[in-house]
Amino acid sequence: CLATLIIMLVGDTYTLINYVSFINYLCYGVTIIGLIVLRWKKPKIFRPIKVNLLIPITYLAFWAFLLIFSLYSEPIVCGVGLIIILTGVPVFFLGVYWRNKPKCVNRLIESLTCWGQKLCFVVYPQCAGAEEE
Repeated sequence: CLATLIIMLVGDTYTLINYVSFINYLCYGVTIIGLIVLRWKKPKIFRPIKVNLLIPITYLAFWAFLLIFSLYSEPIVCGVGLIIILTGVPVFFLGVYWRNKPKCVNRLIESLTCWGQKLCFVVYPQCAGAEEE
């Protein structure tokens, strides 16, 4: 969010749409690759919907063409899009990967989560203050 706010202040909306489009298509392709890998490595797990593997493989062929063409035609936009994605890596390590956090870091993360929930009206906050009411 912080990177998006900075880009909105510095650049124009068209550039931001290009960054987000590249990020979206990159994530879609990685998801389809994950689908194919799971079908190959774990063929016995339950799947409520099963599609012929020709469909995701065909999608990946078109996806690869579009992604390579985007990287060739607008390498700076794609590079900034990758940098935007990589800004989530420290957040992942701080919030998910680091298991034995000090209590002050846990309290900070919980308060930021509660604040974000209240700001965006996404879920009812489960903060310490909610229990007292």
